Amino acid sequence: MKNDLYSFAFRGLLTEESLDKTGRLKYHPEAIYFSEEIAKELQLNEIDEKYVQQSKSMITVFAAITAFENATRNFVYSVLVDEFNNNWWEKGIQKGIREKAESRKEKESKIRWHSNRGDDLLSYVDFGDLSKIMVSQDNWSLFEPYVYNQEWVKTIFADLEESRNVIMHSGILDEYDISRVGMNIRDWLSQINA
Repeated sequence: MKNDLYSFAFRGLLTEESLDKTGRLKYHPEAIYFSEEIAKELQLNEIDEKYVQQSKSMITVFAAITAFENATRNFVYSVLVDEFNNNWWEKGIQKGIREKAESRKEKESKIRWHSNRGDDLLSYVDFGDLSKIMVSQDNWSLFEPYVYNQEWVKTIFADLEESRNVIMHSGILDEYDISRVGMNIRDWLSQINA
């Protein structure tokens, strides 16, 4: 029985070694989000490996923040459309935020050789402006049933924006910042999806 166990374990190790020799790729968590094909197209292999590894460590954080931002844009849009229908942009978005977004969209529409942020005007609104839209005097009654407390909304978005800006400007977050991002996203989703 003891020899059978050793034999089984040894055969497993030999199989693993054979698979490695044939070029098997080992699983890495970033492989979920990292595409070797796109990396090749982007000439990533020409950049110092130190910087590539630093950026890979932030892939999942980037994905979480980006997904959160897009989901929040959709949440804000849904609440405003429910209230104002087709007039959601004019009635639900403050004039300064509206003008800044419209100007960005206009500018990007002139650059036809490059993809733009999207067709939706809310795609052109700054991340920090999303909380301003929600807590504005005109909109608070629409968002209060979901989020209850204006200061909490401002705090969540201020914290996430700090981390977002580090990531979006090629910085690296430490484990405490990453934990804070996760906690804020979890708390926000728990609150609005209750």
